[in-house]
Amino acid sequence: MLKIAFLAPAGAMHRYSGNFGKSLHYAPLTLTTLAALIPADVETDVVIYDETAGKIPLDIDADLIGITCITGTAPRCYAYADYFRKKGKTVFMGGVHPSMLPEEAAQHADVVFTGFSEQTFPQFIYDYIKGEYQKFYHQNSDYTIEGKPIPRRELLNSKRYITTKTVEAIRGCCHTCSFCAYPAAFGKPVHKRPVKEVVAEIEALHTKHVLFPDVNLITDRRYAIELFSALIPLKIMWVGLVTSSVGIDDELITVFRKSGCKGLLIGFESITQESQQFIHKGVNRVNDYISLMERLHDNGILVQGCFAFGGDEEDESVFDRTVEMIIKAKIDLPRYSILTPFPQTQYYAQLEKEGRIIERNWAMYDVQHCVFQPKLMTKEQLEEGTDRAWRATYTTSNIMKRLAPFTSSPWLSIPLNLGYKKYAKEWNKFTKEVMCDNSDIPVL
Repeated sequence: MLKIAFLAPAGAMHRYSGNFGKSLHYAPLTLTTLAALIPADVETDVVIYDETAGKIPLDIDADLIGITCITGTAPRCYAYADYFRKKGKTVFMGGVHPSMLPEEAAQHADVVFTGFSEQTFPQFIYDYIKGEYQKFYHQNSDYTIEGKPIPRRELLNSKRYITTKTVEAIRGCCHTCSFCAYPAAFGKPVHKRPVKEVVAEIEALHTKHVLFPDVNLITDRRYAIELFSALIPLKIMWVGLVTSSVGIDDELITVFRKSGCKGLLIGFESITQESQQFIHKGVNRVNDYISLMERLHDNGILVQGCFAFGGDEEDESVFDRTVEMIIKAKIDLPRYSILTPFPQTQYYAQLEKEGRIIERNWAMYDVQHCVFQPKLMTKEQLEEGTDRAWRATYTTSNIMKRLAPFTSSPWLSIPLNLGYKKYAKEWNKFTKEVMCDNSDIPVL
């Protein structure tokens, strides 16, 4: 029997011992999908260890160790990979970061996957059994998301997530934001699952609550209309990710409401239009934020609004002005980050050319720490201002102001706000020393 362990290391903030609690994270799909891709004719024993939900043991009994890696977790992923390889395990690695920097990942893993692995992972399993696996497996040119297997959710500890009912419908985005690592890792094509497959998976879950983790559910408007129209008879409640353009589409909002949409994550990014131009996100219209929120609230839809500080047009006043706007607009669940130049993105190339990259340790690339020299403030001012915005936004009085006079879904908004209140309180404890410390993983 082939024994396989899938690992998802986490950065210090998002680790089970960090400040990102259960109410703030949902079950990921990467490892459960990989587990479902193991060929049926191969007898296996499979386990999953997600470090946001629990500890990764150092005595794993497995032939193969698979590690999913993003830029912010790369040093920790490499530490685990080095450790398990020294113990005689065969280690394979994939994800956003290895897809962008495969040669770097190959220094720590026996096998590196780039792009999506629905086709290449089963082939690797067969190659491994035959003893002739390759160093690199690259996404096939005829890749398709159709026929995607149902993720093996039973391998997760459901008690450690706010939900395990995560369902994928579409991969990719029609926008070309300069800071986004997604197209740098996976390219620009948009892959859509047949609507009937998505509906069938949701029906099989026997649930009334679904979360779509896709980066942009409305990247193909026609597909979105077809999908969510098909979900209306299911009478579910769902949340997902879109862009602010949802607010100018009457038909889309109507279908969302009828299909049970209760919450949307929207990347507002900044309160200045100049910053939208800086990051190439022209879809956002800053002057329309308040009317957009009013419209979504009128349709019973809560909003997690994401903002990224650090644009070249922003000075120290941006933090207090952002908090003020968020309270005025009554954004249900604000979230702040710091613009981060991920490798292979346009933004990284720009800052590298200007000599403004000041941090090379990937562990700091978690979108909560500044790794470049801002233009109109210091690095310290940017981080301190972000901390101040977090704390001010999540005081009890400001939570009440944002959610008053009532919230359409208190069962959703209140626990999330309390989760972020705790997150905001502990945000500044995660210094570089803490973020880069992997001393709990032995060096053999």
